[in-house]
Amino acid sequence: MPTLREMFRRLISAEGQSYAAKTVEFFGWLIFAEAAGLIFAPHFVSGLLQFPLGEEGGNYLRLVGLLVGGLGLLYIVSGRLNALGFVFASLLDRPLVPPVMAVLWYLGIVPGPLALAFAIQDFASFLWTLKAWKGDS
Repeated sequence: MPTLREMFRRLISAEGQSYAAKTVEFFGWLIFAEAAGLIFAPHFVSGLLQFPLGEEGGNYLRLVGLLVGGLGLLYIVSGRLNALGFVFASLLDRPLVPPVMAVLWYLGIVPGPLALAFAIQDFASFLWTLKAWKGDS
């Protein structure tokens, strides 16, 4: 088992990172940036995605941003460390987002623009990682 020092060194240098792991890292940076938007500008984000948000809703959106940021960090670190098990797990998880978003939209739980944004982002990144995985093989 590598030491913490070795892990931090690998995190900084990302030696031997596969192309598929790079796509996972990029996706992590993308959702990490989205989390920053949710935390620091929740009302701007809600306006951009066309759903109403009260003052209390802004605070809840900030909490969602915190969770999304944690997920983004998990993707970033897993990609940097070339965690192929995580890359594979993301190939199982991300294609499920569009159907789930469709159901949530259909039930009136999630506004259409938000559901569409999540569905497109996750499915496009899934296709990119899948192509990279096949290229790495």
